[in-house]
Amino acid sequence: GIDVAEPTGNMVVDIGGGTTEVAVISLGGIVVSDSIRVAGDTMDDEIINYIKNNLNLAVGSTTAEQVKLELGCAITLVTQKSMEIRGRELTTGLPENKIVTSEQVQEAMAPSIEKIIDLVKATLEKTPPELASDIIERGIVLTGGGALIKGIDTLISQKIEIPVYVADRPLDCVANGTGKTIEDMDKLRTALIRNRRR
Repeated sequence: GIDVAEPTGNMVVDIGGGTTEVAVISLGGIVVSDSIRVAGDTMDDEIINYIKNNLNLAVGSTTAEQVKLELGCAITLVTQKSMEIRGRELTTGLPENKIVTSEQVQEAMAPSIEKIIDLVKATLEKTPPELASDIIERGIVLTGGGALIKGIDTLISQKIEIPVYVADRPLDCVANGTGKTIEDMDKLRTALIRNRRR
């Protein structure tokens, strides 16, 4: 994990269900942060709309999430994947099965992923130069369910030319970080006092 009490800059991008949050952390505090209401739920909506507009099939959020988990990708996969989905055919109104591919899902989710990349760029631009150089050297850490989208780390890295890593257990990072903070309270208290005196 990241030692947030260190005087170096670390950038964490948390792609959750409802929001994506970007934070630059140093000396136990958040130096710069920003968030947008674009994340996993938005991607589900984009998949629903894509399937409706391109496959003429109405599906619900549960199906969209299954599609995202199974086929969701930010870059073109070497081996394309596909799955069968069931929904209501919009012309006949009857239940029907159709095939959706990882390429289609990538296309559907692209607008959300682009907005997340823009948020990372904007936050980096607001970061003090000395901390930005730490981030360029150390890379960016992705957490949250959205970090599990295949190739999202690669795409962000290509677009901003900084290494990007997915946290070891992206879904547990917040809970684990809170537990670690409680354990390291004395160390963090010292860092916070030092911050206040500046």
